[in-house]
Amino acid sequence: MDKFEAFNTIAAQAGRGELAFPASVEASIKLQQALVDPDCHVDLAARLIGADPLLAARTVAIANSVAFNRSGTPISSVRAAVQRLGVRTLQSLVAALIVRQLGGTLPPGARAMADRLWAHTAHVAALAQVIARRVTHVDPDTALFAGIVHEVGAFYALSRAEEFPGLFDGEPDTWIAHGEAAIGRGVLAALMVPEPVVRAVEAMWTGLRALPPETLGDTLLLADDLAPEPSPMHVPPGATTVLAARTLDFAVGDGTLQAILDESRDEVRSLRIALMMS
Repeated sequence: MDKFEAFNTIAAQAGRGELAFPASVEASIKLQQALVDPDCHVDLAARLIGADPLLAARTVAIANSVAFNRSGTPISSVRAAVQRLGVRTLQSLVAALIVRQLGGTLPPGARAMADRLWAHTAHVAALAQVIARRVTHVDPDTALFAGIVHEVGAFYALSRAEEFPGLFDGEPDTWIAHGEAAIGRGVLAALMVPEPVVRAVEAMWTGLRALPPETLGDTLLLADDLAPEPSPMHVPPGATTVLAARTLDFAVGDGTLQAILDESRDEVRSLRIALMMS
């Protein structure tokens, strides 16, 4: 079976909701469902997060990052972290855990690509939150979540790589043409991603945006352009990582995009590092 046929097979299964998630991912999806419940209060969320050591450590780390710890007061308990972050940010962290779990048990070649893809994802998520708060003025929590899930279809396809040898060999053009949208929509639906976020991710697939950026989709596209680690799903191996879009600058209020990025460098860095914890 060639790559075209393999992507079509996975896409058809995704379209029918026939997604084969590892057992660890299924457990995390149940955790996400619990957090989405409007009756989920802080104590329950803290118990659910604390039951997973990796997720608990990441939650405390992000609560202590510059992005969420404006007072500079460190905390060390999961409950305090949950109170500081709120349930919506916790949903982003669970989504990040799901994405990492999808890439966690892969053959060496696919695992190396998944690691690069996660480095790109963490950069995009951190940048999207800052751009949302300071440039486009869309909801920063939603932008963070959207950045985390924007490549989840690719992570899912990578998790199927052992069943389809050679799936990601060579250039990424087959993935872009035959896998990205069809598989991505199926995985986003399975993870119960809200429709506004799905539309923003779909905007990334088409690549159409406004300048200066205004929408959540524009926010993601700009963050994707600015991320220093390119997505291996879109950039051919060996291609330069210096894209023309990264030189973009425009007026934002009394300043410029570049000035905002310079001022926010520590914030982006601390959030990215916290997301990268494994």
